[in-house]
Amino acid sequence: MSLVTCVRAPSVRGWVVWSMNTVGTMKYRALGELQVSVIGLGCNNFGMRLDAEGTKQVVDAAICAGINYFDTAESYGTGLSEEYLGQAIKGRRDQVLVASKWGHTVSLAEGERGGDPAQIRARLDASLARLGTDYIDHYQLHRPDPETPAVETLGCLSELRAEGKIREIGCTHFSAADLLDSHAAATAEGVAMYPSVQNYYSLLTRDPETDGVFDVCADLGIGFVPYFPLESGLLTGKYRLGQERPEGARLTNWGDRADSFIDDDKLTIVERLVQWAESRDHTLLDLALSWHTSHPLVASVIAGATKPEQIEANVAAGSWALTTEDRAEVDALIGG
Repeated sequence: MSLVTCVRAPSVRGWVVWSMNTVGTMKYRALGELQVSVIGLGCNNFGMRLDAEGTKQVVDAAICAGINYFDTAESYGTGLSEEYLGQAIKGRRDQVLVASKWGHTVSLAEGERGGDPAQIRARLDASLARLGTDYIDHYQLHRPDPETPAVETLGCLSELRAEGKIREIGCTHFSAADLLDSHAAATAEGVAMYPSVQNYYSLLTRDPETDGVFDVCADLGIGFVPYFPLESGLLTGKYRLGQERPEGARLTNWGDRADSFIDDDKLTIVERLVQWAESRDHTLLDLALSWHTSHPLVASVIAGATKPEQIEANVAAGSWALTTEDRAEVDALIGG
């Protein structure tokens, strides 16, 4: 039984573009020609931490909560994430926006280039087969390809849109220079530019604010989609200074790999953020997600989940509207 009240949303194929809309308590924002839920679902747990049945339970809860944006990739679970997501949405494809990615360096063999049109077409067909669908709503280049001219990549994506195999495009891990180069190529050749970029951003990792990416997004009207918005769980409140890491938690299981996410200095900041949020009758999770949903450049926050109840918490967290004064106080806390 679902832990959330299920309300059927309008068919995403029939939505028109506007700046924001609301269905129930969920808000939707424009990402190119798509209307995406401001809280999305990151699907990297599918096929790794969740089997097909566990995936379906999480997807069911997400759809019932008004989430329509599901972000996966060919590399997640070596393809199982796409496969399990496809199984979970069977029979209700028109209720969801499937975002997938291709061309991460871990997926490429020696000599292969992610931006190569031949690679794009082959990998798209493979993803479509795993997802069990004939189109992907949001298809994103997972890493920059410095060897392939941007116009070749964008030209191929334009053709695929015309063929109906993809609805919208995007890029991830692009620098400000990468975005500007792609925009120049798109303008020169008369093809569509990436309307979105997905980069690492959280309360504790603020690079897009200073590396020029946010500036370019604002200038060119590019929607921003943060990944690792919860710092792999550090900003959920489950990890506390002076306490043992919870058994079975991601940063516990990662061992030494977790060192780049968690240490005593970061946990000290976490304690300050917890106290600030609780003084306003909110949780650290509320603060971590609302930091993004209150940002005008953010289109959707793709938070992961392994349990249906985490979906409910994520959706509730994103409803807190931080003020400019709130954000300034949080900045001061993080700065020490």
